[in-house]
Amino acid sequence: MTISIQTEDFDAGALLDALADDGRTGALASFVGLVRDHGDRKDVVAIELEHYPGMTERSLAALEREARERFGLNGCVMVHRVGRLALGQRIVFVATAAPHRAQAIAACTFLIDRLKTDAPFWKREISRDGTGDWVAAKEEDSAAADRWT
Repeated sequence: MTISIQTEDFDAGALLDALADDGRTGALASFVGLVRDHGDRKDVVAIELEHYPGMTERSLAALEREARERFGLNGCVMVHRVGRLALGQRIVFVATAAPHRAQAIAACTFLIDRLKTDAPFWKREISRDGTGDWVAAKEEDSAAADRWT
């Protein structure tokens, strides 16, 4: 298990390589989230992400334990960036390793769906004029997470 909350970028390929070297894994699944130019606002040029240190890592560890038990994972990596991020930059990386593809894909989907609703991150969208608004929870994110309960 690897969980990291960090300001610096990550190397998705290296993280996947580290997951695959145990000889028991038949499948890897991964997700990379990027900063896009729209969200609640239409003129986003950057986002700022904050978190609650300690609590955030515990939340991610609990999700990882649940995914490992539920899907029979061999391994899992979750990296989430915080701070100010520009358009196109990587925000989040989730990868799972499992004996079979269905387990790996389902676990990766489970983790990213639940991470959106269960982990204490706060996101502010910054517009061209420099103003920013905090992003509110979305019904579609809650619905995606609820399908796993």
